[in-house]
Amino acid sequence: MARLVLIRHGESQWNLENRFTGWVDVALSPKGEQEAREAGKKLASFRFDCAFTSVLKRAKDTLKLVLEVLGQTELPIQENQALNERMYGDLQGLNKADTVKKFGEEQVKIWRRSFDVRPPGGESLKDTAERVLPYFEQHIRPELQKERTVLIVAHGNSLRALVMHLEHLSREQVLELNIPTGAPLLYEFDAAGAAMAHRYL
Repeated sequence: MARLVLIRHGESQWNLENRFTGWVDVALSPKGEQEAREAGKKLASFRFDCAFTSVLKRAKDTLKLVLEVLGQTELPIQENQALNERMYGDLQGLNKADTVKKFGEEQVKIWRRSFDVRPPGGESLKDTAERVLPYFEQHIRPELQKERTVLIVAHGNSLRALVMHLEHLSREQVLELNIPTGAPLLYEFDAAGAAMAHRYL
């Protein structure tokens, strides 16, 4: 049986500072490093066959820490910007609370959570899905079809796009979907390649 584990990177310095990050290459906070190590401990019973990550430091460093805890540092890893976070455009670097004061809570929620509304100069979740899902189908699903155990370390919105696809969520359902930092999410697949059970570890 194929198994897929998704991990959103540990808390970044800009998560800590409540800022929109997007494609800005921000490091993990000390808490984020600890979240990555804790994720590794939760995966102690897993032997992964391969791993995938974005090209951004916070995801790559989370993966590195997880694999160090697991003693699997020789694992084949593919990095690709297709798995990067949403590009938040003009919002990148701005404090989220200040942005709410300027534009209103409802507008900021739409920018952050909706499926097809872009923040100014940035990507919508739909735009993000249009790069994440082809990459998943071309590079990751073939590994699952071989009944392998695969690890993806990426970002809140690139993983939201993937979860929406795996769980067949509607645009309304994905609005409320939030993926916590450093929490391994396990999917198991049947012989036909459909996601069956899923749970946080």
